[in-house]
Amino acid sequence: MSTANPAITADAVAARGPRFDVKWLIVGVCVALTLYLAVMPLGFLLWQSFFTPQSAAKAAEFTLDNYRQAYASEETWTLFWNSLQFAVGAALIAFVIGTGLAWMNERTNTPFKGLFFALSVIPLIIPGILFTVAWILLGSPKIGLVNLVLQQVFDTDAVFVNVYSLWGMIWVDGLHYSPVAFLLMTAAFRAMDPALEESAVMSGASVPQVAARITLPLVWPAVFATVLILFVRAIESFEVPALLGLPVGIQVFTSAIYQAVHRYPSQIGLASAYATTLLLITTAGVYFQSRLSSQGSKYATMTGKGFRPRTIDLGRWRYLTTAIFLVYFLAIVVLPFAVLLWSSLQKFYAVPSMEALSRLTLDPYRTILSYPNLTRSVWNSLLLALGSATIIMLVTSVICWIVVKTRLPGRWLLDNIASLPMVFPGLVLGLAIMILYLYLPIGVYGTIWIMLIAYVTRFMPYGLRYNTTSMLQIHKELEESAAMSGASWTTTFRRIILPLLKPGLLAGWIYIVIVSVRELSSSILLYSPGTEVVSILIWELWENGQYVELSALGVMLILALFVLVLAAQWLGRKFGIREA
Repeated sequence: MSTANPAITADAVAARGPRFDVKWLIVGVCVALTLYLAVMPLGFLLWQSFFTPQSAAKAAEFTLDNYRQAYASEETWTLFWNSLQFAVGAALIAFVIGTGLAWMNERTNTPFKGLFFALSVIPLIIPGILFTVAWILLGSPKIGLVNLVLQQVFDTDAVFVNVYSLWGMIWVDGLHYSPVAFLLMTAAFRAMDPALEESAVMSGASVPQVAARITLPLVWPAVFATVLILFVRAIESFEVPALLGLPVGIQVFTSAIYQAVHRYPSQIGLASAYATTLLLITTAGVYFQSRLSSQGSKYATMTGKGFRPRTIDLGRWRYLTTAIFLVYFLAIVVLPFAVLLWSSLQKFYAVPSMEALSRLTLDPYRTILSYPNLTRSVWNSLLLALGSATIIMLVTSVICWIVVKTRLPGRWLLDNIASLPMVFPGLVLGLAIMILYLYLPIGVYGTIWIMLIAYVTRFMPYGLRYNTTSMLQIHKELEESAAMSGASWTTTFRRIILPLLKPGLLAGWIYIVIVSVRELSSSILLYSPGTEVVSILIWELWENGQYVELSALGVMLILALFVLVLAAQWLGRKFGIREA
């Protein structure tokens, strides 16, 4: 055996120069990509709001006219008031329905409540545009089935339900997002010790008194956070205002942005000014939600002292709560899907009758399956959904490693920047990315790649949240042991970190695939001929008046998404993905 000279070894290493570590290349690329995607569109959106449109004859000029036109007219304040009423109303409708159902599910002995909880995920897979179209067929003043049935029952021509109104918009949007409130409030009720409720019942308080004076105050942080989430979702909603508001002249910020972009000549600066206000509103909502979440410990009631969740015995009232569950499921799933299914079996839309029943046909399905753009739209949707989900989960896994496992200065800022797209309403993000790539000559405008960039940007915060939850459960000792065994960072990350992240990676990947297939608001400003996705195809069918073909496509899409959710649940059981 020979012993190497330490001096010679050190000199040899010095002569070879510093060793290149691929870790910093991967980290640098992921950080640069995150900063670029999150910050650049915002900068260009704000910049464009202060400039006149550029044309072949005239260069863009700095101006404040966009803000004067946006906020100095009476119409703008009407627009703001409509947006506020719509968002607050829809948020409250969703919250009241969702919270009531969550309380019945978690705090009472309502029969079959486990089944109702399992069914609560079904409404989440119905795309917003299809849910809105279904309620047009149900609640239209002229052809709405609800109106026709009630008019026949009461022998009158009165209009009982009109979805083409502000209250109709509030109802449809609130009903569509009520499952979100149900799931959020279910988690809050499930984590709360019911001992105080039991004490109130033993002291003679009625069930409504217990709910109003004990239960809701204890879950106040969850209440406020849920309302804020629902408000932000409503203020950025596009499908409901576009399909129900625009036909009768009721505008909110999202529909005003859409119309400003699609005018001739296009008023991108005006749209940017509107978008800036919408962005400020959503930013404030997300900020207050995060501040409240950090103070949740003030309301903690679940400790290590004999926590045993119990339910309130409703007696005979439990049959009423079961009926409420059934009516809700009927209104949010059965009726919308049934009316789409009925419409998809007609040559031309007709209200249900014995005569229409004799004319059932599969022609709409044959027509849509042979539709020129269908194959391309499905392929584009799959490409964007799978591509964006894969990119997001891989990039955010590195970002989460930096934030959770390192002590690099400024890592908290990286986490906040990666979460920045969460405050972008989908339509505003689409507008910002459109403006950005109109001015950057890199050849992605008008191609499918600009939509991939939009999807990756829009859903990056969701991938970050899924990966962060899993990353926090991985102990630093595993990386240290691998390093002591001679493994490089890339080997450790590939063979230890990523396999241990598998539950979060798979759950986040499947969620992003589902929401990407449903996405419309950011796609509506970015697509071009040849880059249509399924949601855009549904939009075009609606604008063309092809209602039965739209219904056929909607039925197939809902069934496909339902199968995808079942596959996700199977993967969850197989790989240990826990539902939130």
